[in-house]
Amino acid sequence: MTGPDRVKDLLDRLHSGGAGRKHGAGRKLRRLAEIRPDLLAPHFDAFVRLLDDSNKLLQWEAIFVLSHLARADADRRFDAVFDRFFAPIRGPVMITAANVIVAGARIASARPSWADRVAREIRTVAAARFQTAECRRIAIGHAIQTFDEIYPLLRDKEPVLRFVRRQAKCARPATRAKAQRFLKRHAPVKACRRIARGP
Repeated sequence: MTGPDRVKDLLDRLHSGGAGRKHGAGRKLRRLAEIRPDLLAPHFDAFVRLLDDSNKLLQWEAIFVLSHLARADADRRFDAVFDRFFAPIRGPVMITAANVIVAGARIASARPSWADRVAREIRTVAAARFQTAECRRIAIGHAIQTFDEIYPLLRDKEPVLRFVRRQAKCARPATRAKAQRFLKRHAPVKACRRIARGP
């Protein structure tokens, strides 16, 4: 049975017991966020606090949940935490950055007026400081996928196109392929001209 009491019980579990109990509660809250964000909306601040939790898995659950709560944010509480939410894109933890980047698509879909602002934050991954350069290339691949999802929502598409064009020769094959597919889909004429002229 799902209701306010159930939500409170799951939130309490995040802060008590062993890792299995905490992570199990986190997974259930993640599922609730997808199907009933309105039930979790009253606990918005609790999930914001988890963004700074020492447990990375709980951080990642909070990122996921908050991105879904953007759909039920009648009080516009996300406005105040926007910068804090997207800050991990700059590093140092690649998985955290990737989770935020993927979540950006859900936030832009919930708040289309923010699409360009979300894209601007995601583009900062190009200068992110992770453990290795390869980590940054992986995160950039996630960025391209998110741009593919939110592209129709963007008012100013050129900065995103420039970002993706720079990755068309990325040293990571998977990221390079994502960039090339993106350009064929969203800038086919320019992509063809570029190929015809050569490097």
